[in-house]
Amino acid sequence: MKPGLAIGDRAEFRHRIGAGHTVPALYPESAFFRAMPGVFATGYMVGLMEWACIEQLAPHYEEGEGSLGTYVDVSHVAPTPPGLTVKVETEVTAVEGRFVWFRVRAHDGVDMIGEGRHQRALVRWDKFVPKAMAKAGTGAEETV
Repeated sequence: MKPGLAIGDRAEFRHRIGAGHTVPALYPESAFFRAMPGVFATGYMVGLMEWACIEQLAPHYEEGEGSLGTYVDVSHVAPTPPGLTVKVETEVTAVEGRFVWFRVRAHDGVDMIGEGRHQRALVRWDKFVPKAMAKAGTGAEETV
């Protein structure tokens, strides 16, 4: 990671919520999910919070570096219908070697919809990808 990222650094990220970000769209093969209300899914909210943290970290990546989410602890306390824009505020709360902790908070213009913390690990793609792909073909997918 390039120098410059500091505890207390803040950023904002906005994204308009579409029908594809709702609970029924999360796992459309599940009848349970398809039967739920068409509001912003918690899984997509977590993904949006991760995206916001990636955007904040990206200027600090070295060539060939990226980050992966390693920990998420968030609440989702209010529904958001499609069409609203969610603003995610991020704040760096700790930098521990290759791990970066964030405070995250999401607001849909009407309500605070979620908040918590998230950790990302900086990785070198040339090391991570081969290790992850080594799992393919191990037969593990058949034992689940």
